[in-house]
Amino acid sequence: MKSPLLSLPGAVPAEGVDEGVAAHYGDLFREQRALADGTGFVDLSHRGVVTVTGEDRLSWLHLLLTQHVSELPVGEATEALILSAHGHIEHALYLVDDGSTVWAHVEPGTQDALIAYLESMKFFYRVEVADRTGDFAVVHLPAGSIAEVPEGVVVRETAYGRDLFLPRADLEEFAAAHGPAVGLLAHEALRVEHHRPRLGFETDHRTIPHELGWIGTAVHLQKGCYRGQETVARVQNLGKPPRRLVFLHLDGSEVHLPVPGTEIRIADEGPEGRRIGFVTTSVRHHELGPVALALVKRNVPVDARLVAGETAAAQEVVVEP
Repeated sequence: MKSPLLSLPGAVPAEGVDEGVAAHYGDLFREQRALADGTGFVDLSHRGVVTVTGEDRLSWLHLLLTQHVSELPVGEATEALILSAHGHIEHALYLVDDGSTVWAHVEPGTQDALIAYLESMKFFYRVEVADRTGDFAVVHLPAGSIAEVPEGVVVRETAYGRDLFLPRADLEEFAAAHGPAVGLLAHEALRVEHHRPRLGFETDHRTIPHELGWIGTAVHLQKGCYRGQETVARVQNLGKPPRRLVFLHLDGSEVHLPVPGTEIRIADEGPEGRRIGFVTTSVRHHELGPVALALVKRNVPVDARLVAGETAAAQEVVVEP
């Protein structure tokens, strides 16, 4: 869905999966600093919005998600995954319950497949699942923001800021009252800084939660009864994941950032060295310079000098080997 905020001065449209909102409004670093200082807002209206209502909503979701939600307090934010039978990540949900409805925002374009799966698992439970993407837009207020939330708007509050489920018809009015608007690239830069994985960026068809550090934040280890739980338990108790997420400080003298999918090698092995991983997200940060998230093989030494394509990279451990 194309955001009306693309008509704001300086708006440059995002591409790919994030098409429909602004990548930036003309000054990427100024926008990053605004977010870091707790001002402005980010238009995330391209993200999917899914609701679950009914008296069984929490106990039912508890059976399907990796997170413990059967007793989720009203207003408490959490995040959860849906895994395949083999433990691979299929969906990531960012949740809050308002007392009568569970609200979730998900990656753009994934809501149809998510709803299809949820509908297939309803059985005799008293729940109703709905796609509310056409009615509600996700808006992000950064941590420290003193912006007033409109009355009646559902809020998902985390350490990184507040996600608002704003009526889509109110988006332009909200923007006029709560600017400046900040583009998605600034939001992504801070996400990378905080080592936060994103479905479809840090994941591929075989990613398991341990590889990305999603254990604890999105996966509760003291619950069972969900698809893929056996893999989670086996890796937690008996082994290690095959790959691990790392944070890369990239050579700032390079003009171009290594694009997602760029192969990573160990620098000391030379240009023909073996491929040990790949870049998942790369950004230019207003303080750190060019940085990236990447997946590498678990046994890559933590002090190894790396090369992403032709760009030298120093790794910072996110997930312990």
